[in-house]
Amino acid sequence: MSAIFITGAGTDIGKTHIACALLSAWRAQGVACDALKPVVSGFDPEAPAGSDPVNLLEALGREVSAEAIARIAPLRFRAPLAPPLAAKLEDMEINFDALLEFCRIRTQLTEGVLLIEGAGGVMSPLTEARTFLDLIAALEAPALFVAGSYLGAVSHALTGLECLRMRGVSVAAVIVNESEENAGLQETRDMIQRMRPDLPVYAAVRAAPIDDWAQALTQTLG
Repeated sequence: MSAIFITGAGTDIGKTHIACALLSAWRAQGVACDALKPVVSGFDPEAPAGSDPVNLLEALGREVSAEAIARIAPLRFRAPLAPPLAAKLEDMEINFDALLEFCRIRTQLTEGVLLIEGAGGVMSPLTEARTFLDLIAALEAPALFVAGSYLGAVSHALTGLECLRMRGVSVAAVIVNESEENAGLQETRDMIQRMRPDLPVYAAVRAAPIDDWAQALTQTLG
């Protein structure tokens, strides 16, 4: 039982796409794995298809049901806003300590690898006073950092990685996910690698759900 936290440079960076590729690769290798997205914003219970929880369930090869969605994403809010704002619109408040304990228990109960996916970027608000970085640091889990390949992606990636370093979070790898406005996938990967030679940096093409980078990384992670 071990947990890996997947975070990134910002919203719509492709964390779920990367998470699904990793889960599919683990399954292909016969490695036990599970996924958890503790908080989801912009979730429509009447039209869940295509949502992050459903995509994760499909990558795990599991049947999509209301119960399965609730298990993989316990806190779901309709508004596509930062979690504390989305929760407030539903007269709710996210309890950091309770969410942290929930993640710890799920890690202990999971056979194999538990991939925990955050929402938004590494410093996105989780509660009124805490960010996702606080959750990652408290869990003491290694992080996978997802970057983009748009103009400015290198700066955003290095900023996020520095935040993780300053909080003592171990980064297992960086995955540069191909952006729609692609300013050079391989060039972005190479630049980040030169700037952070201490970290393995992979390039991921969005059109390929399972490819060499996912196979190589999952074998490294176990």
